Amino acid sequence: MPVFHAVLFDFFGTLTRSVQRGTAHRSTAELLGCPVEALAAVLDRSYYERASGRFGDAEATLRWVCDQAGVNPPESALRAAVRSRHRAVRADTRLRDEAVPVLAALRQRGLGTGLVSDCTHELPAFLPQLAVDPLLDVRVFSVELGRCKPDPALYLAACRLLGLPPTDCLYVGDGGSRELTGAEQAGLTAVRLAAPDLAEHMVFDAEPDWTGPVLRSLTEVIELVDPAAVPA
Repeated sequence: MPVFHAVLFDFFGTLTRSVQRGTAHRSTAELLGCPVEALAAVLDRSYYERASGRFGDAEATLRWVCDQAGVNPPESALRAAVRSRHRAVRADTRLRDEAVPVLAALRQRGLGTGLVSDCTHELPAFLPQLAVDPLLDVRVFSVELGRCKPDPALYLAACRLLGLPPTDCLYVGDGGSRELTGAEQAGLTAVRLAAPDLAEHMVFDAEPDWTGPVLRSLTEVIELVDPAAVPA
């Protein structure tokens, strides 16, 4: 492994435990007057379009989703559903126990830290409420950049914000959106997090053919960037 000066992380499934849509999403569907299954189907097939911000802000995006699902809620219900969806996505988000200690340990060692996430409008809104946020030097969100992984633009944007060349950066992700190949194509070193809970993770465009390094826990990141941390 080369010497790294920063570590970039995926968010969902990497800094968080596995994600599945929880029961809170039912409230969003009810507000929209839409069957839960129909709403989920539209959300699934439009993920990358929504995560690239193609339809505008959160309200405009949900209005487009309603059109696709064949429902036409009043504006008051739509606005309430935007708030409901924010709460639902937040409820699905559970940080890994190791996330804060690992980020803190990296910063203590003088390494930069960053987030590169494919996401819709909710994550940028609630990330400041999470314990990992103060430990991140840079944040790149697909919905704000207008690109999704594996587009090199996301990784390169994070590197520029850190003031580092890609070769100085390690990327850690679960492999969704073919993010590991994308990181390598952008010039970073990539490793896959394969924690046991990810067997049930909701993921789009997974990367099952990844043959590069694999970690079983976020704590192993410290050993990659600081060989002195490896137990004797």
